[in-house]
Amino acid sequence: MAVTVVRGHGGSLPYEAGSFDAAVVSLVLCSVPDSGVLLAELRRVLRPGGELRFFEHVRSANPVRAVLQDLITPLWRLMAGDCRPNRDTGAAIREAGFVIEDADRFVHRATPGAPALTHILGLARRP
Repeated sequence: MAVTVVRGHGGSLPYEAGSFDAAVVSLVLCSVPDSGVLLAELRRVLRPGGELRFFEHVRSANPVRAVLQDLITPLWRLMAGDCRPNRDTGAAIREAGFVIEDADRFVHRATPGAPALTHILGLARRP
């Protein structure tokens, strides 16, 4: 299967509705100003049954970790390209009309000394 990488702005992709079989987002939904706008646009350009593959930061289900995420987010945003590791990205994907078929949540430390952040890796489909 051929893969084509295309340019575009996430809030206004220059493609017809249903143009793509799949889309991939990786560590982007945490940093865009409004993840709902990007997800709605991805839903529009995906054909029915199309796949959204994702690897993103996500708010921890552990209340203590969630509070720690809230505490580090203001500084983290300044240091990490406006990244907000405390967003509930899984909920945002569902709210945009996708059906999450598979999702693994796990804690990962990108580099030694960096905070361990909760991530989500999975597959959602456009109904």
